[in-house]
Amino acid sequence: MSGTLLQAIAAAAVLSSAAQPSPGAKTAPPEGRRGYWWYQAPEPESPAAEEPLPKPRIPPMAELAAWTPPRIRKLIEDQRDYAATVLTVEAVADFWRLEDFARRKARAFAGLTQIAMLQNPELNAKSANPMVGDARAQLAAQKDTIRNAYLRAKANEFALVMFSRVSCGYCRVQWPIIQRFQDETGWQVTRIDLDERPEAGSRFGVEVTPTTMVIRRGSQQRMIVATGVEAYPTLAQMTYQAVRLLRGDIRPEQFMTGPGEDAGFFDALGNGPVAAGSSGRGLTNIASTSLGGDVP
Repeated sequence: MSGTLLQAIAAAAVLSSAAQPSPGAKTAPPEGRRGYWWYQAPEPESPAAEEPLPKPRIPPMAELAAWTPPRIRKLIEDQRDYAATVLTVEAVADFWRLEDFARRKARAFAGLTQIAMLQNPELNAKSANPMVGDARAQLAAQKDTIRNAYLRAKANEFALVMFSRVSCGYCRVQWPIIQRFQDETGWQVTRIDLDERPEAGSRFGVEVTPTTMVIRRGSQQRMIVATGVEAYPTLAQMTYQAVRLLRGDIRPEQFMTGPGEDAGFFDALGNGPVAAGSSGRGLTNIASTSLGGDVP
């Protein structure tokens, strides 16, 4: 064999070995072969190293005192996370120093609040809602007097209706409470059995019994004041508020204003409107269905 031939064979062997893939090497699938059986999994990515948590800068207390509460809260949270990560006595102590600063700032705010309440009694609930037992009893009696006088004065203008069923045990509990309301205020009260008059339930939109409703005579106005069994004080208070609302004495925003609380601490509109629509009327949804002009 000539030297030229040997050189050609050796060169072919080198080229053939270079074309073979090394063990573990990935090769692209042949042209035209795609799909599940020729899927080549990507190389797994090595997890990125987590950057070390930076140490929060805690300014001098004089500078910290001028910070806003959200900024202070963010610093406290950052220091807490940093301390829980590095777990050193110094980092944990810095966290509690910040907590102590926040506590003292809140204490200072509370102290100034007490002074502001003393100097501005109209902002203090104690001026309208005393905490002493004897004073609270006297206030409750005063409110009962105002509420009962108002309801008695409207006895010829409004009436109370309770919807019930023969099978409703709760109705037998609620009816004596309704009768007490009649005795206290002089109102006419009516009991409607929906088993005997099913059309009344559809007419007034009542499905649950007992349901107690206040209606205004000769008008389309009515309002539910109790669903289920309701104690007498609550029933009287809800009826008082409903009558005032239906007559236009108060606005819907003032529905929780109790007897003697008009323009006071508990009057939502005592210092002016609280919403964009507070200057208009808002009873269209309360009086939407005709009562036929009389008590049913």
